[in-house]
Amino acid sequence: MKRVLLVHFSQTGQLARVARRLTSPLAAAGDVELVEEVLRPRRPYPFPWPAWRFLDAMPETVLLEPPALEPLTVGADERFDLVVLAYQVWYLAPSGPMTAFLKSEEGRRLLRGRPVVTVIACRNMWLVAQETVKHLIQEAGGRLRDNVAFVDGGGTLASFVTTPRWVLTGRRDAFWGLPAAGVAEEEIRNADRFGRALLAGLRADRERSDEPMLTGLGAARVNPRLIFSERAGQRVFSLWSRLIRRGGAPGSAGRRLMLALFCAYLIAVILTLVPLSLLVQRLMIPLFSRRLESQRTYFELPSGR
Repeated sequence: MKRVLLVHFSQTGQLARVARRLTSPLAAAGDVELVEEVLRPRRPYPFPWPAWRFLDAMPETVLLEPPALEPLTVGADERFDLVVLAYQVWYLAPSGPMTAFLKSEEGRRLLRGRPVVTVIACRNMWLVAQETVKHLIQEAGGRLRDNVAFVDGGGTLASFVTTPRWVLTGRRDAFWGLPAAGVAEEEIRNADRFGRALLAGLRADRERSDEPMLTGLGAARVNPRLIFSERAGQRVFSLWSRLIRRGGAPGSAGRRLMLALFCAYLIAVILTLVPLSLLVQRLMIPLFSRRLESQRTYFELPSGR
């Protein structure tokens, strides 16, 4: 019997639905044991997320200084044939709880020598976060076999409004002509196609090879127009994270002042520079089409389209 470990943390509940739907064929199979590990931060992240706590989480998230977790329910030395890591993207980085797992001794022992499938559910920017996760998996001795990315289909500009509204108020419905926030229900329902492919791969011992098991299923589709935006955003978040840290510890007056400045900066950028940069990118993309195509192919690995 094959054993599969599913590790996830979901603040809104969406990622948990995606992960469980994706792995449902494994859970239903008589020849596979699916073990689920839900990561539990010692200081829980609330949902909806109060604005100050949402902003205050940025520096440590971006700088990969994770929160403390409650002890895992699975033993660090248990043997699994495949590990599925499902994570959210916060500030273009893996969520704090997933970073904590990947950097923990227990997490590293569970990944060591194991094939790993990553599953992402996010707004639309996941490339930089996945590069970080790939590096942490490699450091732990794991082998990334596949990656599946589920994104908000509402568009870049619309999701600048709908995603924060969902995170900060808990409301994700369509409003003011804007689409509902989050991954489309149809996408979530169809996530089990990846689980069926993983089940077929496990039954054929394909997880032991170096080849992906989810090729040809549309697992990871990259929008080339977002590649430059993600890299620019990563630099901005990294700079501000260091500045905010200089303001003091979480919750301190100095840090709140720096967070207020960051919030004002972020709003100004969203209202002015983001629309302008999207226009510039639209005009410049033909000049960099060959380079962007190469980058798109790279970021869609290992599973591809």
